[in-house]
Amino acid sequence: MPYTPILATLGYVLSPDQQHVLMVQRNARPDDLHYGKSNGLGGKLEPLEDPVQGIIREIDEEAGIRVTRLALRGTINWPGFGKHGEDWFAFIFLIHEWQGTPLTHNPEGTLEWVARARIADLKLWDGDRYFLPLVFSDDPRQFHGTMPYRDGKPVDWQYTLV
Repeated sequence: MPYTPILATLGYVLSPDQQHVLMVQRNARPDDLHYGKSNGLGGKLEPLEDPVQGIIREIDEEAGIRVTRLALRGTINWPGFGKHGEDWFAFIFLIHEWQGTPLTHNPEGTLEWVARARIADLKLWDGDRYFLPLVFSDDPRQFHGTMPYRDGKPVDWQYTLV
């Protein structure tokens, strides 16, 4: 059986001083799989869209800003992550520069600037605590990891730096 995960992007927008990150507090829809958690921005890739086009579109839709400089920090394969056990595969970006004024809310919830040092204090997916240090690391290498989920919890985390 072929492996056909849902392809997605996930981006972390840095403030101009690079000390804060724009996060969405998913508090708008109680039926949302991410309800009550804080996340970076992003979503599913559309047909005929590459990952860079996808994250640029998602950041525009979710934050109302135009990305001008970004870096692919890595990828994560999330078998079993979805609401009904669907597999997900995400391209993880750090957005260093952008234009415009970020929205304060979107259909998913409230947008807020969080100090990089405080991200771990937020209500995150358990698995985010494993890969977020790699996203914000000064190490220029990309990470490519696998994090299987079962019953809404990560059961393993392995990654390669390249």
